[in-house]
Amino acid sequence: MAEQIRVVLTGPESTAKSTLAKELAAYFKGTFYPEYAREYFREHSTEYSYEDLELITRKQLEQYQHSGESKTKIVFFDTWLIITKIWFQWVFKKEPDWLESEISNLSIDLYLLCLPDIPWEADPLREHGGEDRLKLFHDYKQELENRNLRYVEIGGIGEERIQNAICAVRNFVET
Repeated sequence: MAEQIRVVLTGPESTAKSTLAKELAAYFKGTFYPEYAREYFREHSTEYSYEDLELITRKQLEQYQHSGESKTKIVFFDTWLIITKIWFQWVFKKEPDWLESEISNLSIDLYLLCLPDIPWEADPLREHGGEDRLKLFHDYKQELENRNLRYVEIGGIGEERIQNAICAVRNFVET
């Protein structure tokens, strides 16, 4: 098998990251890794500590390590360490010492940065609607650019958004 491609869905809350990651994995017959934070908070309280966020981050790292065992050509992650880094910064104004090296050392081939151009959907596990979505989008984009990471902004409503994401991945795979 050719080298595996890792794609991350990133962006503010309620921008269809989970839906897109699942749809893309199905379309490309890839592997899908769900956002672990949602699973964690369903099993625990939605009130969380710095240590809880560290546990979530370590689970993301486990997902990455397991992705290397996948037999599919493309692996899709619903969120990744850049979101977690900014989450640490927003909530706790600090991050674990080891996080920066993990972000730098673990290769992601393509980021799909989801625009906050669709309506906010309230959810007990979501914290940042309204203006925060725009600020977070800016922070994620800035982080990607500061690191010179390959990303494509994904916008559109419904099927258009899915098709835009499919085209972005297809264009990447074909180059």
